[in-house]
Amino acid sequence: MPAGHLYVARRLTDTVMDELPALGLELTVGEVAPPSPERMLADIVGAAAAIVTLTERIDAAFFDAAGPQLRVVANVAVGFDNIDLAEAKRHGVVITNTPGVLDEATADHTLAMLLAITRRVVEADRFARSGEPWIWGPTMLVGLDISAGATLGIIGLGRIGRAVARRAQAFGMRVIASHPRLQVGTQLDKVEIVDQAELLATSDVVTLHVPLRPDTRHLIDADALASMKPGAYLLNAARGGIVDETALIAALRSGHLAGAALDTFEGEPVINPALRELDNVVLQPHIGSAGGTTRDNMCQLAVRNVARVLAGEPPETPVPLP
Repeated sequence: MPAGHLYVARRLTDTVMDELPALGLELTVGEVAPPSPERMLADIVGAAAAIVTLTERIDAAFFDAAGPQLRVVANVAVGFDNIDLAEAKRHGVVITNTPGVLDEATADHTLAMLLAITRRVVEADRFARSGEPWIWGPTMLVGLDISAGATLGIIGLGRIGRAVARRAQAFGMRVIASHPRLQVGTQLDKVEIVDQAELLATSDVVTLHVPLRPDTRHLIDADALASMKPGAYLLNAARGGIVDETALIAALRSGHLAGAALDTFEGEPVINPALRELDNVVLQPHIGSAGGTTRDNMCQLAVRNVARVLAGEPPETPVPLP
């Protein structure tokens, strides 16, 4: 192993923390909570490798503080918008992420959010806990019957999007999708590929499964929301910046959208107070991949990537650098 320690910005799962000494590196491990920028820049000095999460900003200051011996930064996330890839390339540092191992868990959670918002599960729970007297009636807390011909529109038919499609099809939903590399009019896994305009106009539920990049920031803006089918629902288990939250709040308040279920937010971990005040939203604290086995698998993949790079081998899941 090269000189230098392994910097772990935040404690990983217990299983993986027990496995880290086998790497044979001195360890510098943060707390459960994210490190302060000052703490991170102090702890990265002299490191040969780093394991970080989406809460850490990996930028020029980070690479400069680390020093020239830093070989690899392993991000415990499928997204990598927290990392300045141009700076990584300039410093000759390999960047890795954890795709694949969280697809099924994230798709499970997307379906959980879909059912929670369309069948008003969270709203009904709040009502049941309120102590208000009630008598069952035919119009009480009626929501969208997704198995009665509802259409799910998936923006981004990658691994997670396809996993969501399989689950929605099992519930009897018609599934359509848009994707920049798939030809409109074709099918993939019995999912019809349409353009985004048609998807927004015809879907009863729209779910987002694209990475956050300059071209996808505010992909769902005021114009996109206005073009959605009246009474539709929006799901986001990707990245908060994909949705213009100010425009979304307006669409929810006006009733143009029936509801939204959000697992990620623009100002994460701070949630816009206006969202918290709305009854027709389900809010989740970025737990799409929060299955026990999945989180172990994510952390283990990050550790394997570190071990391979330090051994002079290519990582399993490299992030392409510009």
